[in-house]
Amino acid sequence: MTSVATAKAWPKMTGREEFAFLADLVLTRSSGDDTLVTLHDQHVGTTRFANNQIIQNVNTRRGTLSITVALGRKRGTASTTDFTAGSIQETLARAERIARLSPEDPEYLPPPPPTAFPARPTARPETAAAGPARRLEYANEAIGHCRMENMMAAGIVASSTASVGVAASNQLFAYEERTDARFSVTVQAGDATGWSAAAHRSIDHLRIQERTLAAIHKAKLGRDPRDLAPGRYPVILEPAAVAGLWTGLIWSLDAKSYDKGTSPFAQQLGRRIVDERLTLQNLPGHADLLGVGFTSEGVPSEAAVWIDRGVLRQLSYDRYTAAVHRLTAIPTLEAPSLSVAGAARDRVQDVVKQADRAILVTNFWYIRTVNPTDLTLTGMTRDGTFLIEKGEIVAAVKNFRFHESPLRAFQHLDAWTVPLEAVTSETGKMLVPAVALPEFHFSSATRF
Repeated sequence: MTSVATAKAWPKMTGREEFAFLADLVLTRSSGDDTLVTLHDQHVGTTRFANNQIIQNVNTRRGTLSITVALGRKRGTASTTDFTAGSIQETLARAERIARLSPEDPEYLPPPPPTAFPARPTARPETAAAGPARRLEYANEAIGHCRMENMMAAGIVASSTASVGVAASNQLFAYEERTDARFSVTVQAGDATGWSAAAHRSIDHLRIQERTLAAIHKAKLGRDPRDLAPGRYPVILEPAAVAGLWTGLIWSLDAKSYDKGTSPFAQQLGRRIVDERLTLQNLPGHADLLGVGFTSEGVPSEAAVWIDRGVLRQLSYDRYTAAVHRLTAIPTLEAPSLSVAGAARDRVQDVVKQADRAILVTNFWYIRTVNPTDLTLTGMTRDGTFLIEKGEIVAAVKNFRFHESPLRAFQHLDAWTVPLEAVTSETGKMLVPAVALPEFHFSSATRF
């Protein structure tokens, strides 16, 4: 069944001038010592397909204006989806009532001072203009390739446009338009699956045919998987698998837990934590990443080096913890790029050709933390796990569960590619290399 939204035409997205007007409506009437207004107005279109059929094609629109009022260290927040003057004034009154009734927050800080925010390539007109017809075209392209191979396709094509703003009583003001396009396809060939995904500010950069053919290729290779005993193996991790492990590492770079001594990085700031050729950066201006100009708190996003040639240089701070540490600039990591110094291969296949014997992992899923003190993670391989011998894929193997810490696994790299796109449901989007690691712990095997 196909579900197509037929609602009346959407009103225009909230523009800079309109947001400035709405913010002024709040700020000139607030009785608070500090007042913060945030806007998130988003129009999302999603086309879903399964069993080689379009099953849904919908548009949704939601705009939210949030108001935070501080009375001393007491604060209250209220939100509305109604942008009329009466509703906004009522929302302000609710935020003020909540603030008066709230206990003092010992970690409260006033809004950050006004600053000049960097202009980022966050919006692409072709994505904003893309509608149901364009998404249907892309979905049918993926389905068509799978039908020609007598395989089943399932996935999504999505495009969104958002207006994001932050304004405060101290003259802080930031506004940005952001677009986002996504494609994901899972191809099924009997019990075998292949998968690929893409995300970009521009819908023109999703590379539907290339991604679909890659998923089809993996599904073909995945037929008739072989049993292989669990244990420690040399591995080649494709970019999605690398991103899954590094997402766990990035989430653990928390300054508060570091200060408490509960972080896996305790006492490691300024020391080497991974292979000395690895560098992790935030690159918000990179055209292939989803960088922004500012955070939801009104803090600018800037390029920063988090791990420099294996040495930990940055932690993740909230504004209060940053103030305790007397940091004037708070590093962000919404556009992560992982790279390796030295001779890099261009493709995963080039790394495979160099392997004498290894397990090739397409992706991990359901990654969870087992031991936060040493960052041991668990999860399962997915969408293509293969045995490599003498530079060739000789068989698909049944999936493994792993127990491994990226802090152990990435102590040494045997080979790597240039940074490549990695997009999964759990990692968002990163640029990371495919890597060959000398050892990785697969703790058990599955039946499929």
